[in-house]
Amino acid sequence: MNGFQLWLGRAIGRYLSRRLHTQSASAPSDPARLAATLRPADVLLVEGNTRVSAAIKYLTQSTWSHAALYVGNASGMRSARGEALCLLEADILDGVRVVPLSEFDGLHTRICRPVGLSAEEVERVVRYACERIGYRYDLKNAFDLARYLLPMPPVPQRWRRRMLALGSGDPTRAICSTLIAQAFQSIRYPILPAVETVPSTDPDCTGCMSEILHIRHHSLFAPRDFDVSPYFEVVKPTLVDGFDHRSLTWAATEG
Repeated sequence: MNGFQLWLGRAIGRYLSRRLHTQSASAPSDPARLAATLRPADVLLVEGNTRVSAAIKYLTQSTWSHAALYVGNASGMRSARGEALCLLEADILDGVRVVPLSEFDGLHTRICRPVGLSAEEVERVVRYACERIGYRYDLKNAFDLARYLLPMPPVPQRWRRRMLALGSGDPTRAICSTLIAQAFQSIRYPILPAVETVPSTDPDCTGCMSEILHIRHHSLFAPRDFDVSPYFEVVKPTLVDGFDHRSLTWAATEG
């Protein structure tokens, strides 16, 4: 991108990053419970409240507009307030960075946890992501997202996912779900692979079929994919914390 395109991309990025004065129908997550529940390599999905969030939610037809990877203390950095910078994300203005959990205070979130990873695999996923701190956001993607905030006919369903993959293709320019997908693909952990069914090669099982998984290109992943993936467990801090419906205090009348 030349100087003018870079300036324009950042200007669009600032526009897309502005918060909208809208309220989610979902309750915000409890920060203390989140902090107590998160583990390294967990994916935190976020229902954002910015213009770029609105574009991503429209294109993916999903609640979730952003994804961050929990890296714990792997970054070794703290905020000016002394908070651990424990969540790695790709920000449209600042690029790949680590932020404290308080960055998502007041927002609805969901924890998606990969199942069955060894300690060494968790370390490799976290290390892969942390090695990319400082990479830039794909500003060409910002142009694509901005187009869908303008009055126009609806985008056909079959095109929506690919609209999120129209960036530059430069590996030093990251998008939130793309970077996290690459981190898991680096250890060959599935998210939403394409499944091919073929006849089994087992001579003792005539007529049996086998499944072969094909890795999807990382640019085609969206935040919602971690939620709907059959290989990630949805972890709800309220339930992990020992929820007891008998302890709730209800109002005397319905309202």
